[in-house]
Order: sequence, then structure tokens, then C-alpha cells
Amino acid sequence: MAYQRKLERDIRCPLEYGLEVFGGKWKSRIICVLAAKEVLRYSELRRKMGNITDAVLAAALRELLAAGIVDRKSYDEIPPRVEYCLTERGWSVVPILQEICRWAGSYRREEYGGSMAHCRQCNYEPH
Repeated sequence: MAYQRKLERDIRCPLEYGLEVFGGKWKSRIICVLAAKEVLRYSELRRKMGNITDAVLAAALRELLAAGIVDRKSYDEIPPRVEYCLTERGWSVVPILQEICRWAGSYRREEYGGSMAHCRQCNYEPH
């Protein structure tokens, strides 16, 4: 008798999948920075990200590349030039992140009585 799985391999809600793709501290910020600037070299992206290590940025970019959210283009130049931009799939997540930012700003105001600073990355402005 062949072994039969009791559960399907992936029983996650689509929301869980989405959060895996663009969630976390850095991936959503990378998407927002690229949305604001459209195309950035690695060093420019790292500078815009602020307090992130090269290892963490490289890992997050690899995951976003694998998910089809970010595109990487390298140029055969000396010195080598590599640029990152959002794919069509990446651009499709930007309005979702902006909406989450709006919700979080409202929630923060309701729960803690103060407003959050203007977000330069996703163009959220507190009311």
C-alpha cells in the first residue's frame, strides 16, 4: 500500500504566501524605494535603505528576484554596473503596500494618539 499524505503540501492562505514574498522588515522597504526611484544601482539602493548590511540586502534582493518582484540588469562595463528595478509583478504590489501604510498610520493614531512621520518611500502622508 502506497503512502498517502494526510495534508496537502501547501495549505497556507494566499495572504501568508504574499507576506512571505513581500513581508518582513526589508523586502517591503526595498520595493518602496525602487518604486520611488524606479532604477537604482546596488550602492544607491543600499544608501537609500539606511541601516542594512550588505549580506541582508543581498539576501532580500535574491528572494525578490526569485519571486519575480525585482529585476536585475548587469552591464558589461568597467567598472561593472548592476541596476535593480521593479518588474510588472513588483509594481502590482506597490498599491497594496501603500494601503498597508495608510492603515498602519491610522491604527497608530487611534491606538497611541500620535501620528507617524511622513513616509518618503510609499508616499503616505498622515492626516
